[in-house]
Amino acid sequence: MKYSITDLQQVASHGLTPPPCDTTMQVTVNEAQDGVAKGIWDVDQKFINGLGVVMGGFISSAADILMAYAIASKLTENQGFVSIDLDTTFHRPAFEGEIEVIAKVEKLGRTLAYVVAELVQNEKKIATCVSSLLIQQK
Repeated sequence: MKYSITDLQQVASHGLTPPPCDTTMQVTVNEAQDGVAKGIWDVDQKFINGLGVVMGGFISSAADILMAYAIASKLTENQGFVSIDLDTTFHRPAFEGEIEVIAKVEKLGRTLAYVVAELVQNEKKIATCVSSLLIQQK
């Protein structure tokens, strides 16, 4: 199923079933409004690499999911978006357990948006992610 902007907005606000990537990643979106999205990533053993920590690509994916909800909360049904870059800086290792993800639209223009996300575990920042998004008019 393809999700519209309204569908994405309603995942957090009305409990609409999230896209499969959210459930596969075990990410729950708790809030998404006015360019800010907050959620929880439930990390279990399947996200742990051979060194016993969360694999970085999964961290980037969790951030990307919440950034999508942040930008969707600022768009209309006549718009869409696609990531054109995604950059993650890792501050410390992450482990099994809950990771809080907060994403915020920093700048929104007619054709480009800049979104940032922070991932926090046990009150410590584990990663920061930034993304530029192309805003499309339908």
